[in-house]
Amino acid sequence: MGKVVVTLRVMPKSVKVDLDKVKEELRKVLEGTAIGAMGFKKVPIAFGLTSLEVTFIMPEQEGGTEPVEKAIAGLDDVLSVVPVGLTLV
Repeated sequence: MGKVVVTLRVMPKSVKVDLDKVKEELRKVLEGTAIGAMGFKKVPIAFGLTSLEVTFIMPEQEGGTEPVEKAIAGLDDVLSVVPVGLTLV
């Protein structure tokens, strides 16, 4: 099996959500999945709302990123998770 570089856009529930706290929670969720470096980037969306994009490397697997997306979407301060990039390595 190969490896995949994944970029997910994580949308907070409101503008008041502490993205640094969400980032730490994401690290914990991805700890068992990511096999490569994780990168985080804050991306302004509109009207003061900022999303968090997380990029990491994971093994190519059946089901793709769906299990990771569901785990992240289950976090308290997360409204949605959308894959914005997948690249085979």
